Amino acid sequence: MLNMSKMLAAASMVAVLGLTGCATTEQDAPPIKTVYHINDSATAMAAMNNIKNQLAASPKDQIIVVTHGKGIDFLLQDATDKDGNPYQPRIDDLMAKKVDFRVCNNTLKSRNLDPSAVVKGAKIVPSGVAEVAKVQAREGYTYIKP
Repeated sequence: MLNMSKMLAAASMVAVLGLTGCATTEQDAPPIKTVYHINDSATAMAAMNNIKNQLAASPKDQIIVVTHGKGIDFLLQDATDKDGNPYQPRIDDLMAKKVDFRVCNNTLKSRNLDPSAVVKGAKIVPSGVAEVAKVQAREGYTYIKP
């Protein structure tokens, strides 16, 4: 009986050590890939605050912001919010943290806007809606609509 008790105790210890050894810390976890979908610039500041908070909690996360329709307005040169505050400093801060901003070319065309109207560093994609679908389906991004 004594040998059986010792064997069970040893097996229990191995199991516990094995489980704790397999635990993943947030630091070791792979980055979360998130696409933020903005189709109205009224939500742009809230979205950028959400992104800032996400990166503060998980700095390795990979974030794409896809805009179309009225959502591109905050990514236009010299754009300001309803209080007259420029968006550019917040955009620059997020770009420095490797946030990828994408602008719908269909929207630019329909509004007769030249691509040069878009802030430097933002990428122009053929279709904002198609881009959101693509990064979810093909690249495994989680969808957030602020």
